[in-house]
Amino acid sequence: MRVKSNESVILLVLLLIGAIFGSLIGSAFGDTIPLLNYGKTIGVDPFVVDLNVIILTFGLKLSLNLAGIIGIIIAFVVYKKL
Repeated sequence: MRVKSNESVILLVLLLIGAIFGSLIGSAFGDTIPLLNYGKTIGVDPFVVDLNVIILTFGLKLSLNLAGIIGIIIAFVVYKKL
């Protein structure tokens, strides 16, 4: 089965929205339900490459909590229903 590029973009956007809303809900209700706010941060700290002509800064951090993961799962289920 060939996947159209448009469908891939829709899936990526839905997963990103699910992660953002899930993390926001986890942060909002973290005091009431502490389990939702449990999570880890993975990634690389920013580092700088100075070439005298151009300065490049690279870095990436991903911080997800349990509610964000639940949001991603719900977004994937919504995508499958489309």
